[in-house]
Amino acid sequence: MAKDESDYLSVKVAGLLPYLRRYARALTGSQTTGDSYAAATLEALLADRSVFDQGYSDKVALFRAFHIIWSSAGAPVEGEDEGIAKRAQRHLSRLTKNTREALLLRTVEEFSVQEIAEVMELDPEDVAHLIDVARREMEEAVKGRVMVIEDEAIIAMDLQDIVAEMGHAITGVARTASGAVSLAAKEKPDLILSDIQLADGSSGIDAVNEILSAASDIPVIFITAFPERLLTGERPEPAFVITKPYSEEQVRSAISQAMFFASTETLHA
Repeated sequence: MAKDESDYLSVKVAGLLPYLRRYARALTGSQTTGDSYAAATLEALLADRSVFDQGYSDKVALFRAFHIIWSSAGAPVEGEDEGIAKRAQRHLSRLTKNTREALLLRTVEEFSVQEIAEVMELDPEDVAHLIDVARREMEEAVKGRVMVIEDEAIIAMDLQDIVAEMGHAITGVARTASGAVSLAAKEKPDLILSDIQLADGSSGIDAVNEILSAASDIPVIFITAFPERLLTGERPEPAFVITKPYSEEQVRSAISQAMFFASTETLHA
């Protein structure tokens, strides 16, 4: 590929790469594995950029290229993972084919059904069916205890309602980092929903790090107005990040996803 073509591709991809990496990590449940698939996609595009010449939007073209790599690899497969990762793979193996991809593309990346059809090379009707199946299968598969770290009362109440409607129990709500640590010590949650900026100026990231230092097998979903603080391209990063204002569909999907693929990596504040 000529240098000017490579530069052209770099400009197209640069602004979209954080979203591809977010999707890849949510899809695999692993920063390392997700980043590997994203890197493989970029390498393929350097060799053949024709997907950007087929009339799709730049984001659809990039995710379509990723989907080709993902599908051709036959992933995910049962590997040498242990503990929570192994359980996640076992859950995933029970899902109907392609449902996870369709659900994530819709709820996390907010593609339209038509765009997902373009990414996955399917009919829109098939995509809609996959999303419905995925939501039902994943919500029914795992139930657990959820802790909320959020200083805005209305948002905290809304998150509790969503969690309860999904059939999960709520261990409590913390408004500060110290309160979150104390709450987790009283009753270990199976999942944490956390904001970044808390009531007293403390950090949800710090709270999560301290909680995970004592119980590293808890998946975490960050729900924040400042996603750029997490999606920096530096390591480590969380697999599940939802941007405020969020939709109920996004939260429900992320909770189901996190119960399948737990991201237990700590974060730098």
